[in-house]
Amino acid sequence: MPFLGQDWRSPGWTWMKTEDGWKRCESWSAELGHETNQRDLSHSIIFNSEDEEIFTNEEHGCASKKRKKGHFRKDSGTQCFYREKWIYVHKDSTRERHGYCTLGEAFTRLDFCSAVQDVRRFSYVVRLLQLIAKSQLTSLSGVAQKNYFNVLDKIVQKVLEDHQNPRLIRDLLQDLSSALGTLLRGVGKSVLVGSIGVWACRLETVLTWQRQLQDLQMTQVNHGLTLSDLPLHTLNDILYRLSDGWDIVTLGQVTPALSALSEDGRLWRKLCQYHFAEKQFCRHLILSEKGHVEWKLMYFALQKCYPTREQYGDTLHFCRHCSILFWKDCRLALLLKDSGHPCTAADPDSCFMPVSPQHFIDLFKF
Repeated sequence: MPFLGQDWRSPGWTWMKTEDGWKRCESWSAELGHETNQRDLSHSIIFNSEDEEIFTNEEHGCASKKRKKGHFRKDSGTQCFYREKWIYVHKDSTRERHGYCTLGEAFTRLDFCSAVQDVRRFSYVVRLLQLIAKSQLTSLSGVAQKNYFNVLDKIVQKVLEDHQNPRLIRDLLQDLSSALGTLLRGVGKSVLVGSIGVWACRLETVLTWQRQLQDLQMTQVNHGLTLSDLPLHTLNDILYRLSDGWDIVTLGQVTPALSALSEDGRLWRKLCQYHFAEKQFCRHLILSEKGHVEWKLMYFALQKCYPTREQYGDTLHFCRHCSILFWKDCRLALLLKDSGHPCTAADPDSCFMPVSPQHFIDLFKF
């Protein structure tokens, strides 16, 4: 098992120098079998779309750039995903490690493919892709761009299959199509990694996804308990637990009872107090003809001027002690006391910090 410490070197292995760089003498298949038996969650393996094992992350790090480029060009139709649960965020060079971690490298290596399938992390990944589309798309490397659109394809296909969260994806695709159109028309190929033809095909793919979502028809399930069978106080509790105004408006269109409950002024007042400060209320105060505050109109007016508070079921975490960015599995943390990464701190939980999508991007601004 590799030595998990501040020293990146793992003693006890036999290395051989080749034209492509240093590599280990052990066969890959034997090493992969050993790692499977050890059930090491922190050791990642790269898989393609057919779930075939290509090579472990440590061999990948030792191979030269030419070898990596040759591997990815060997089959351009193969989707390659990393399944790493954590990465080390190094911002400067040391004696053992040269260079620094970029946004594209972090997005490529972290396991966003499995996070899309987790309902707690779905909205988090969608928001991160949206922020990257708005401002960081040109900073991604070619491999990171390929993984970006591969993850986006999995998101779209998931929404088309289960018919959940279509509004989030429509907003993401709208921002992405606008960004791609601006880059192709106004900026040109000077800032784009890859040919103009590749980016034009990507834009056409995004437009196709938008048409598919516009034609999406919600299927009604006629068996089991429905919202109409719930009592009014339960429906009211459901509305009060929603943190997005558009979700409340959409839910109010389901039944007449929900429509009446969604117009409650106290509901929208609590929503405004949750997302915005009192000083912001005074600047955008909207009164009715009778002198009452129109909290629903105020919410959407404030939403255009100020950012709302983001709320996610699960996020990436950053360890301030180890400078490691990782996915924290709450179930494994309770059952196996697993911190999500090989932390050397005496009290690991005190060093963890949740990372918002904007904070994830800010981590790699040097």
